[in-house]
Amino acid sequence: MPMQLFKSKTHLNTWLEDAKSGDRRAQKAIYDMLADKMFAVCLRYMGDRDSAQDVLQDGFVTLFSKLDTYLGEGSFEGWARKIFVNTALMSLRKHDVLKQSDDVEEARGIIADTPSATAQIGYKELLKLIAALPPGLRTVFNMYVIEGYSHKEIGEALGISEVTSRSQLQRARVTLQKKIKEQY
Repeated sequence: MPMQLFKSKTHLNTWLEDAKSGDRRAQKAIYDMLADKMFAVCLRYMGDRDSAQDVLQDGFVTLFSKLDTYLGEGSFEGWARKIFVNTALMSLRKHDVLKQSDDVEEARGIIADTPSATAQIGYKELLKLIAALPPGLRTVFNMYVIEGYSHKEIGEALGISEVTSRSQLQRARVTLQKKIKEQY
């Protein structure tokens, strides 16, 4: 059920209260409202549909178990998005995707191509290229560019240094630019 089907914030709050008490119909309505958007978030982090589906399921389990912590302040969708990002990050940490991260000293030799290369590519194509990045690069790229985390926040969330976060972002950008240049 898309957000616009909730007639008002009060209507959404009624569904949230019902979902907190275990009402399956209310939980289904919230699931329908969020599933497509949160699947896109999960897919950006995980890189493949099966892993993204697993994270989506885990994210909804977490969301429904923590509904009572949503105080109605700010956007419910924004609150939910943080849960799905954190669920994806926990999954990535479990698989230690950053174990081969390089620090900035090793990345110094990487020179970025002209940023105008991205002007030739569409949104869907760019998302496919991002999904094809190695997990560590993809994670840092998503967190910094798409979610707006700082390098300090990324470092704390992933257990890496700020320098490593910067290095991974630079490598992701260079990799994306090379792929775009090759394909377009």
